[in-house]
Amino acid sequence: MTPPARASALLSRGRCFPAASRFRRPLVRAFCDAPPSLQDAAAGVASSQDQSEKVDGMKARPDELDIAIVGGGMVGLAVACALSNMLLTKHLRVGIIDSNPALKSRNYLKKDGIPDSRVSTVTPATISFFREIGAWEHVQYQRHAFFGKMQVWDYTGLGYTRYSARDVGKEYLGCVVENKVLCNSLLLRLQEENGDIEKMIYPTRLISLAFPSKSRQAPTSAAVSSGYTSEELHHSNLVKLELSDGQTLYSKLVVGADGSKSNVRRTAGIKTTGWNYPQSAIICTVEHITENDCAWQRFLPCGPIALLPIGDNFSNVVWTMSPEESLRHKSMSPEDFVKSVNNALDFGYGPHPHSGSLDYYMEKLFSDIGSTAASTKECFEVPPKAIGVVSERMAFPLSLKHSHDYVSKRLALVGDAAHTVHPLAGQGVNLGFGDAAALAKVIADGVSVGADFGDISLLKRYENDRKAANVAMAAVLDGFQKIYSVDFGPLNVLRAAAFHGAQYISPLKKNIISYAMGDTKWPLFS
Repeated sequence: MTPPARASALLSRGRCFPAASRFRRPLVRAFCDAPPSLQDAAAGVASSQDQSEKVDGMKARPDELDIAIVGGGMVGLAVACALSNMLLTKHLRVGIIDSNPALKSRNYLKKDGIPDSRVSTVTPATISFFREIGAWEHVQYQRHAFFGKMQVWDYTGLGYTRYSARDVGKEYLGCVVENKVLCNSLLLRLQEENGDIEKMIYPTRLISLAFPSKSRQAPTSAAVSSGYTSEELHHSNLVKLELSDGQTLYSKLVVGADGSKSNVRRTAGIKTTGWNYPQSAIICTVEHITENDCAWQRFLPCGPIALLPIGDNFSNVVWTMSPEESLRHKSMSPEDFVKSVNNALDFGYGPHPHSGSLDYYMEKLFSDIGSTAASTKECFEVPPKAIGVVSERMAFPLSLKHSHDYVSKRLALVGDAAHTVHPLAGQGVNLGFGDAAALAKVIADGVSVGADFGDISLLKRYENDRKAANVAMAAVLDGFQKIYSVDFGPLNVLRAAAFHGAQYISPLKKNIISYAMGDTKWPLFS
């Protein structure tokens, strides 16, 4: 599909919105000088369009943007890429503020190297979004691994569940891609659409934001006669961004894509609800003798361990455990770590699940409820053994956090800046890409009717679309985390019943798969 055709497909789902109101909220704060994290790094920006364009009837200035995206990680780049790919928004002057040197990458990453520890499991819904904006074809030229099967089981040996893409008539359940490949693919697509994207990215940090106040109005003859220049009054309607290299920018809309510790969110005064889990996750790449084509997850007393295929004979390990254990596993010898991984995925902590009379009666009881899923008759399998750890082992603390608001006047939060969830199902980045697609669509809808896309009445439509779905997913993942963090006899039996239900009740299994794939917004039957 050609870029214009993709854009038309995106826009065909658009709605019309009422014109935006003129009220503004007072807000001026400065950032601390703490160094940003890899995800939270903030940096410079420049116009991506010819400076002779006009804004609100005035000649566009070099320091003015339509949309300033703070954070050039996967989700921030996805917002920019979606906007540049739609006919209604590709003319907008979009800037990406991020100092990460990885944004200078413009070439395909080699497939024959060791996979990076940082990967994402992208759903079919995310893949469809990437295809619509033209970025997926670049992923295909770099390392990625589709998987069509998944096995989930409990350390007690009381039950397991097998999932297959065939259960829902699909070719795959998801695809494991290195984060750097996703970012690189989005950058390559931006370059296709915009030519020299250096004009969109300045390597410098954001120092402060100043939002318009209610008292600032559009230029009037009375205001000009009172001593204000028309330029000052024009800028008073925009967000002021001060950068560490001394530049000052003005933008109609700021998109906060600067991670879970978002400075943009903090500056806007948006509060969050959440808590830290008494867990950390350790991630790394391991090697096998043969290729792995299945996603594996076992729930242990300390937290789940996942083994995800990443292509060739490599897999990615995501292992949740106590902070103390994560430090111990990070520092142990490679040989001991491999033994620990294999133990956790095999007989460690408990026996393998095995079929019994309960399974026979469950299968007979539910065989007449809907069409039987293909994976219902599949037996438990032992994951492939790891023979070596081939990457750096990284550990990070886990938490749940959700912003009370996703938007305010001339501001929208996306991705981890708006919400963070437990990684046990690999859904965090998929929620972020869903935010990117929804926000770009709302902006396009506003442009289509000549509305102010920085107005909160329009941006609220993005928040309403995404907040309920994100909260639902966060609640599901938090529930799983809590249920599987307790080793208690009666609860173990209930967990086993849940595994059996998911294995043998085909309508339930198909609904779980569809929800995890992003085909449905809600975890219940829909």
